Amino acid sequence: MKKTFFYTTILLFFVALGLAQENKEVILENSNFTEENDFEVPGAVVFTGDVRVLHNGIKIRCNKAYYFKEEKYLKAFGNVQINQGDTIFMNSRYAEYDAKIEYAFATGDVSMRSPESTLVTDTIYFDKKNQQAFYNSFGTIQNKENTLKSKSGRYYIDQKKYKFTTAVTLTNPQSVIKTNNLDFYEGPGHAYVFGPSTITSKGNVIYTENGFYDTKNDVGKLSKNSKITYDNKIIEGDNLFFDQKKNYSRGINNVKITDTINKVIATGHYAELYRNVETKKDSMVLTKKALIKTLVEKDTMYMHGKKIIVSGPPTDRVIRASNNVRFYKTDMSGKCDSLHSSTKNQLTQLIGKPVLWNGDNQMTGDVMHLIGNNQTEKLDSLKVLNNAFIIQKDTLSKNGFNQMKGQNLYGRFEDNKLREVDIIKNAESIYYIWTEKNEFVGIRKAVSSRINMEMKDNQMETVTGYTNTESNIYPEEEFPENARKLRGFLWRGEERILTKDDIFPAEELALDEKVQIEAKKKAIENEIPMEIQKDALENNATKPKVKNKAKTAVKTVKPAKK
Repeated sequence: MKKTFFYTTILLFFVALGLAQENKEVILENSNFTEENDFEVPGAVVFTGDVRVLHNGIKIRCNKAYYFKEEKYLKAFGNVQINQGDTIFMNSRYAEYDAKIEYAFATGDVSMRSPESTLVTDTIYFDKKNQQAFYNSFGTIQNKENTLKSKSGRYYIDQKKYKFTTAVTLTNPQSVIKTNNLDFYEGPGHAYVFGPSTITSKGNVIYTENGFYDTKNDVGKLSKNSKITYDNKIIEGDNLFFDQKKNYSRGINNVKITDTINKVIATGHYAELYRNVETKKDSMVLTKKALIKTLVEKDTMYMHGKKIIVSGPPTDRVIRASNNVRFYKTDMSGKCDSLHSSTKNQLTQLIGKPVLWNGDNQMTGDVMHLIGNNQTEKLDSLKVLNNAFIIQKDTLSKNGFNQMKGQNLYGRFEDNKLREVDIIKNAESIYYIWTEKNEFVGIRKAVSSRINMEMKDNQMETVTGYTNTESNIYPEEEFPENARKLRGFLWRGEERILTKDDIFPAEELALDEKVQIEAKKKAIENEIPMEIQKDALENNATKPKVKNKAKTAVKTVKPAKK
């Protein structure tokens, strides 16, 4: 039996067929035409024309609706609008709403708006009780300058947060983020990525498996398997921070910076990098077990200082190291208080109690200059200024030392080995003389204005004095022990750096233990839910200790009726 009613104006119409007492009643605010047709739509009231329905803070508006009284279930057709206060506004061609569980889905050119963003997709599910909306049919979100695309996503209304889990791309004028797991807070524009992710911007590419990115201020923090690549440089570390606007990066713990063009690797537990995009005069500061490794003639030069600064373009790069500087190469090692090196003029200055070992030769003085050759990329010459002293342990005698000293020393290298030495002004020497059959001849002591020494295989071969030379050869028994060392003699053989591991003093090696402790704490943090990790990542807060893995409850919702 068909009953038809026409209402010109309906102010309030109550449909009070609620089966669950905890739910408020479904209220029909307006309908131009209402009918019941049990044959065509069994158990439903049909509303047509400017339909407006209210339920527990939800407003539904459409051209036509079926309301199933027993089930408290509504199907809406044509220009459907669903909104919740000033938080959610949703438009679609079709929607369904279950008033019992306060659950809806909308499909057909769906657009969901919040005060901060707009989501466009094919189908959206809305769980009012849990204040969540989600989709599984590829969606695009526009949030100010940010555009987010993903295969699926969930929106947490109270937190104003989107959570994406598949094929996510976030694009803004500064960068592009690609990941499979991203949380995005639409108010502040904060993005958190988990799992393999890339952030690509002008001039650099960032990879991380756990990171935070502020899309408004263009800054970020990375904390797992992270690296930043720009201008043929790769920055890695346990914790990385970057500020794109300031062209600034910072790394903490197990930092590694690789310069593929200049064949340089820098490591340490703290590093800062500054980029100058216009002039290319980048700079880098390293501390906490700082180390610079440079490839030289198929060999590696290792250099350590408590603080190392590298600045300038490749053709005019300057390295400054200070406080207990040490360096090592298979054929050379040394120590000094501070070091200054320039690629432009191939000059390296060792300042403050410098000592240099080349083969078996120990050289000291007030200031030391090592001069390279830009064409051959080999060590060319050496200058030791003021109080120059060269000592070589005599290999055949028991406690003998070959020595030369003077005001200044000038040396020449061949194939990175010391070949010739000139001692200038107030030159003195003591050296042991042996025959080709290793028979001892005597100990020669000489004084002159200048001494020239030629070497072969790092051993003294000939010693020649020039101008005002006084020279004597003494039998060993006639030359007392206390006279066999020149004034100012100081053998520092126990300090000699024999391996690359010797360049670190004990206090710097102790930093590794501290970093390992932090790494263990970080392993515990991996058991912490992502929500807590995100707070700590953004605020550098101390994370709580967790003994067991936290489990996130997932609510199973009732499927929408068709």
